[in-house]
Amino acid sequence: MARSNAGTKGVPRLDRETQILDVASVAFGTEGYAATSVADIADRAGISKPLVYNYFGSKDGLFLACIERAGAVLAEEIERVARLDAVGIQRGVNTLAAMFDLLEQQRHLWRIVIDPTAPTSGPIADATASYTARITTLAREGVSEMLAVSGVNDTLDVDAMTRVWLGIVDSLMAWWVEHPDQSAEQMLRRCVRLITALFDVGARR
Repeated sequence: MARSNAGTKGVPRLDRETQILDVASVAFGTEGYAATSVADIADRAGISKPLVYNYFGSKDGLFLACIERAGAVLAEEIERVARLDAVGIQRGVNTLAAMFDLLEQQRHLWRIVIDPTAPTSGPIADATASYTARITTLAREGVSEMLAVSGVNDTLDVDAMTRVWLGIVDSLMAWWVEHPDQSAEQMLRRCVRLITALFDVGARR
């Protein structure tokens, strides 16, 4: 059956869906899938719990919609940076800069896609795997370019360093969420300092 364009209490359906998604994204991205209930989201949105089910069918349906929206935003931005001319460590720095700018007012989006409490099978797991694969592919490409500059082309080296890079990015995002006073510009400067220090230590050994 086709869904009506009519919303509730005069609110167009698309606007109501967007409102619910906005509230749910913050809740899921802050508290995690397991700790967030439909009742929590309905209460924060100022609507009834049945209305959430009417729009998204279930908690999983709502979380899936949040993943698809957040995953697309993140992956598309990283892909945009990848199309630029920078290579090696500069590409990594540019990617971090883009992520900080993108997420400054919506830091919760990263945790929606990278949520260890989310279901590990079914449509949610499939969507998570799809967006994670897109991000991992781009990370591997950047790492390969960076290592190739130093003459390192071993596949296992690239695999290991890709895992390290993704872990660094995830840890930085988690740290940033815990320090809301830190701006995107401050985070970028901090990352540049840390990366420069690491390369300096390596060069002097």
